[in-house]
Amino acid sequence: MPLLILIADDDPGICLAVSDYLELSGYSVISARNGQEALSLLQSYRPHLLISDIRMPIVDGYELVRQVRQRPEFRLLPVIFLTERRSTHERIRGYQAGCDLYLPKPFEMEELAAIIRNLLERSQIVQSDLEFSRSQESENHHSSKHNSQHLSFEFTKREQQVLELLATGLSNIDIGGKLHLSHKTIEKYVSSLLRKTETSNRAELIRLALENNLVE
Repeated sequence: MPLLILIADDDPGICLAVSDYLELSGYSVISARNGQEALSLLQSYRPHLLISDIRMPIVDGYELVRQVRQRPEFRLLPVIFLTERRSTHERIRGYQAGCDLYLPKPFEMEELAAIIRNLLERSQIVQSDLEFSRSQESENHHSSKHNSQHLSFEFTKREQQVLELLATGLSNIDIGGKLHLSHKTIEKYVSSLLRKTETSNRAELIRLALENNLVE
C-alpha cells in the first residue's frame, strides 16, 4: 500500500502541483485548505507525513503543528513546512513548533521528493523498532520483573517532568510555559537527559523513554 501524505495549503495551485508530482512518485496524497481541516484528516486517515504551509485561514501552520505534537499518536509524525516565509526568525519559530524541515518557496520538486523520502525512511525505521519493542514487551508480559530488559535511570523530579512533556511532543518554549521556567533552562534539562541516557537528540531520547516505560 502506498504511503499516505497530507498537504495543508490554501493555495490550490501548490496543492495540485505537489499532489501530482508525489502521486507520480508513488505516494497517495490527500489535501486540506487550512489547519483545522488538516487536523480532521489527520485523525481520520493517519497519514505517514504532513506537508504544511504556515499562512492559512482558521488555523495556521504553527498552530496546526503545535496541536499535532500534543497528540501522542502523532508526536513522531514527519512534518515539513513549505512556506513563503524565509526569515531566520520564522524558521526558528517553525522548528520550535515541531517541524522536521523548513523549505522556503519557491522550491524544486526534486529536492522536496528527496526530503520526503529521507524523512519517511527514518520514520518507518523508528516505527518498526517501536512495534518490535511492543511485541517483545507483550511476549514478556508474564515473565518475572527480575528478568526485565528495561533500563533504569536516576532522574531528578524536574528532569522527569521535562521528559514527560517532551514525550508529548511539546517544544522547549511550551514546556517552559507549563513549568514556569525559561526555555534556556529547559534546554539545560534536556541536555542533562541526553547525557544521562547517552542519546544524541530528542527523537532518540523520546524513543528510549517510550521503549523503556520511562514515561506514562
